[in-house]
Amino acid sequence: MKADPKADAAAAPAAGGKSKLFIMIGAAVLVLGLGGGAGWYFLHGSGAEAAEPAKKDHGSKKKGKKEAPPEYLAIEPFTVNLQPENGDQYLRVAFTLQVDGAEQAEHIKTNMAKVRSRVLLLLSGKKASEINTVEGKQQLAGEILAAVKTPFESHGDDQDVSDVLFTEFIIQ
Repeated sequence: MKADPKADAAAAPAAGGKSKLFIMIGAAVLVLGLGGGAGWYFLHGSGAEAAEPAKKDHGSKKKGKKEAPPEYLAIEPFTVNLQPENGDQYLRVAFTLQVDGAEQAEHIKTNMAKVRSRVLLLLSGKKASEINTVEGKQQLAGEILAAVKTPFESHGDDQDVSDVLFTEFIIQ
């Protein structure tokens, strides 16, 4: 008895369709697995990033103490003449200091004359071209932070100031 050629032709695509289906399902599982792994990596970070905060906690000078929430200390605006480039220009800037606790805020308030003098000297030495970009403003914030952190008394402790937040920045 002869095999029906039409039946053989119909069986061949069905077998090929099953293998394609398995390949498609395998590819979908692979893509979902990679997507899930990438999502986990971005949510939980790499091992180096996860270990870093633990290192910072061990080196803290406030061991055993519960950290106080940060305090924000608004500094009155400064208006200073900038170093001349293209005629006279001035800067009006206001910022807020993020300090570590109420005790630090009071210490800075008590020494506000020194803070304002340091910042005024720093600002008046700048050119408009140095501080009109985002990078320039970020660098200026770092310089202000360093000036404010410097101890008020010789051989004193640094102030616990963690950030400078600009609230007004105008160059004319």
